[in-house]
Amino acid sequence: MRADDEAARAAPGFTGRRWLLPSALVAGLDRDAGHPGRPHRRTARDWAVDTCCFLLAVAVGLVVADSFPDERDLPGAFAAVDEGLGLLACAAVWLRRRWPFALAATLVPLGFLSTTSAGACTVALFTLAVHRPFRYIAWVGGAEIALIPLLAWARPDPTLAYGPAVAWTVLFTVTAIGWGMFVRSKRQLMLSLRDRARRAETEARLRAEQAQRLAREAIAREMHDVLAHRLTLLSVHAGALEFRPDAPREEIARAAGVIRESAHEALQDLREIIGVLRAGEPDDTGRPQPTLAALDALVAESREAGMKVTLDLRVADAGAVPASVGRTAYRIAQEGLTNARKHAPGAEAAVGVEGGPGAGLVVTVRNPAPEGDVPPVPGSGQGLIGLTERATLAGGHLEHGPSPDGGFEVRAWLPWA
Repeated sequence: MRADDEAARAAPGFTGRRWLLPSALVAGLDRDAGHPGRPHRRTARDWAVDTCCFLLAVAVGLVVADSFPDERDLPGAFAAVDEGLGLLACAAVWLRRRWPFALAATLVPLGFLSTTSAGACTVALFTLAVHRPFRYIAWVGGAEIALIPLLAWARPDPTLAYGPAVAWTVLFTVTAIGWGMFVRSKRQLMLSLRDRARRAETEARLRAEQAQRLAREAIAREMHDVLAHRLTLLSVHAGALEFRPDAPREEIARAAGVIRESAHEALQDLREIIGVLRAGEPDDTGRPQPTLAALDALVAESREAGMKVTLDLRVADAGAVPASVGRTAYRIAQEGLTNARKHAPGAEAAVGVEGGPGAGLVVTVRNPAPEGDVPPVPGSGQGLIGLTERATLAGGHLEHGPSPDGGFEVRAWLPWA
């Protein structure tokens, strides 16, 4: 969740012309424009619209006030109170953005005392429909529509009959409410599109970061699998030269040749991996990745290093194994031999591969308990973790642990369709 929040904060904000949009919409498009607990500052468009709404409310109030002389039963004091309340209602229009519900709920019953507030009441209903959910306008607007027949009966229009007056007032009120709901839905559509764009940008950024992380992990696994094997060969032969300084010249020459060749191979592997890191993408022109057919060469290389290894390859055609499955099997055998060389020196390791199409491929690497005490070897077990992940990514599974005879066993199953 924290990563999502940081990615959302990193998404670009609204950079358009704010003065052309309502302040509430700008606050939704640009999270930096809003201040929690504070009203939004009006834009130039807000001032223009609020001025038009105020003038509309005043114009409607003046039209209604002109009809007072035709109402013969209306006392002069009542007309003055009506006009005073209408003037206050028109002035309250400037507060419609801050308190839309309170303004509409106040002006609806005020219509019984002041018909000159009809314009301000219509503006308040429109504002409530724009800035609040439907349930608010349903209650307040429903109450207004329900009271219109009663108001038309108590204060009849001197120019229209009762029926047309009620129909005209209901139509005008419903139109204002519908217009406000249309404006609100349009704003919500803009906000949803903006939010969808932000989410798409965030998801794209997260996918790119995940792809980079997976690429780094793949390179790290490859470095561990390749370099660990080469470096253990160097360590074994360097240790032999250290503890057998009186060895025959032929053995010393052979060990030095293995050290030189292993160091050369390790440097070449490291150079290729560093090239991939610099280029940012795999280098298809490098050496081909090993497959199951290269398992014999791996065992032969380990035997030349002085390690005792037996290979039981029960696959009719190693070249028919899918490349990805064969490469995973090769890496499992390579890591198993590397661990056996480090943790059980001198013990005979056994590598077994069997299977066929439809049954899958089973790879096992076993080694007995070492003879005598073995000095601790630096390592964190990341190789076995990487092998487990490799097998899982290939659609199989891997198990490892001590064997009953005190040794260690790695067993993996890989799919072979």
